[in-house]
Amino acid sequence: MSQGIVQEITFFLHSILMGLVITFAYDWILICRKLFKHGKFLISMEDIIYWFMCGIGVFYMLYKENNGVLRWFAVMGAALGMLFYKVLVKNKFIYIMSTCLHKIMWFIYRVIQVVLKPGKCLFSAARRCVRFAMKKLKKVKVFIKKRLTGFIKTLRMVLCKQ
Repeated sequence: MSQGIVQEITFFLHSILMGLVITFAYDWILICRKLFKHGKFLISMEDIIYWFMCGIGVFYMLYKENNGVLRWFAVMGAALGMLFYKVLVKNKFIYIMSTCLHKIMWFIYRVIQVVLKPGKCLFSAARRCVRFAMKKLKKVKVFIKKRLTGFIKTLRMVLCKQ
């Protein structure tokens, strides 16, 4: 085979691989969206950043492989790669990975809860002690205020008589 044909076939295969990678990367974004709730603004920002990065990746591939010239069979190769990924993997990958990651995160959360439980008990006991002390200090404050008010009244009466 001619060197030019081999180069074109390699370029076509790289464009198929680029389509696979682009779709695979977006599936990871979808997995993150399933794990953590996102607002519309954050989803929009993720998509803008994703497509910007994809554009840079495609441009780099076109520049490196084909001197920056856009060839329609490269676009078709990328679309074919995306189609292969969707047909072969479908949404099973997203479901399996999000479920596995959710279970891992749940397990880590439970381990952290068990590890921090003694600290939580100490914190709640300390909080109860502080509340109790604050109630007592409030009573002492009221008592001292009444005594000082009574003392000031007595002092005024003594000074007014003289």
